[in-house]
Amino acid sequence: MLVRGWLICLCLGLGPLAVAEPRFPPPDFETEYQIPEEQYAPARALWVEYLDVAVLLGALGLASWFVARRRSRKAVLGLSLFSLLYFGFFKAGCVCAIGSVQNVALALFNPTYAIPLTVLVFFVAPLAVALFFGRTFCAAVCPHGALQDLILVKPVNVPRWLAQGLGVIPYLYLGLGVWFAATGGAFVICRYDPFVGIFRFSGSLTMMLVGALFVVTGLFVGRPYCRFLCPYGVLLKLAAKVSRWRVRITPDICTQCQLCEHSCPFGAIREPVVTRRDPRELARERRRFAALLALVPVLMLAGGWLGARFSGVAAQFHPVVELAELYLRHQTNPPSTPLPAVDALAYARAERDADALLANAVATRRQFNYGGWIFGAFAGLVVGAKLARYSIQPRRTDFEPDRGACYACARCFEYCPQERVRLGTWPAGEPIPGIAIPPSQGALSRKGTV
Repeated sequence: MLVRGWLICLCLGLGPLAVAEPRFPPPDFETEYQIPEEQYAPARALWVEYLDVAVLLGALGLASWFVARRRSRKAVLGLSLFSLLYFGFFKAGCVCAIGSVQNVALALFNPTYAIPLTVLVFFVAPLAVALFFGRTFCAAVCPHGALQDLILVKPVNVPRWLAQGLGVIPYLYLGLGVWFAATGGAFVICRYDPFVGIFRFSGSLTMMLVGALFVVTGLFVGRPYCRFLCPYGVLLKLAAKVSRWRVRITPDICTQCQLCEHSCPFGAIREPVVTRRDPRELARERRRFAALLALVPVLMLAGGWLGARFSGVAAQFHPVVELAELYLRHQTNPPSTPLPAVDALAYARAERDADALLANAVATRRQFNYGGWIFGAFAGLVVGAKLARYSIQPRRTDFEPDRGACYACARCFEYCPQERVRLGTWPAGEPIPGIAIPPSQGALSRKGTV
């Protein structure tokens, strides 16, 4: 498990975790041999951490300004390239806002772990900005998103029903990452990050292949990791839902031309829904929504039960439980052949203090069981809330980005005829495309600027 601990630390750039326990402790020598003192890489200089924080805050400010005020796709692209080079390849993906979720979870549930201030800023700052300007962190600051956005060459549309179904996965991945981090099992979000190997030009063969798969998919599907896997994106999405100043496609008049909808490779543009509806249909919709809402507690209970059943398997990823399993397995079924040297040392060390090891393993399993109930209930809540949410039809008068799903990439700005008229780039005398819709249905509606 020492290798696991170092993998986690490499992802976070924080040094070995205080809670990690070596899978194979050093042997007890009967001679006067002195075990050499362990050598660790020197900690990063404090000014380097301050520089990372300053670059993060500066990039967030610029991204918000480029999207909300300048409304410039070119400026967003330039900042994306800088973020990819700095936070991605130069900093090797560390410190990462996506992985910081696990540090926060560990700090909340383990009083012996002190979260570094730099990591805390990387966790809080993008969320704070999303509360005011939407997901501008995703637009031009996150290296994962920047890489996927820059390689997109021929986007294809993902069916809405499929995108909504796959959209549940990030919530489950977030719950799983928090569960494992809070119990001290592993930092799974960092360990299985598909882009870290690309940023470092090294890694296990499996993760390099997974990263290559995401890159190839990202050539045709807009931001597959961001949309269907990123756990930090869940928190950004919730924050952006209540953002003070949301992204608007056009600051003045929507002509319903649909060019913005076709320009978005992420399916984030929502079409107008202004049709007058029969009162009986509205009543059926409300009853359906109430029934699905009542189903949520049942789903939470079923999910909690399934999570508790899965907790036994999940607990085996913890080093203490894994070592206890090795000890018990060899006690009940002694191997017929000599153990490998590393396993023999681990078994001998566990045998000397078996009672404490087994008691610690039982306590750890109990924590995983509690965590399994919470994780399962959270999964049931997500599924139930999604079903209830999609059972009702909102009303919209214009083509507008969904606040949570929009990555603020600024593509749609360049396609909007009204935006080009405002900027003076629309050809003089050329008619503005649009769809003739009676004014009573909101064909032309004025809106305020950001």
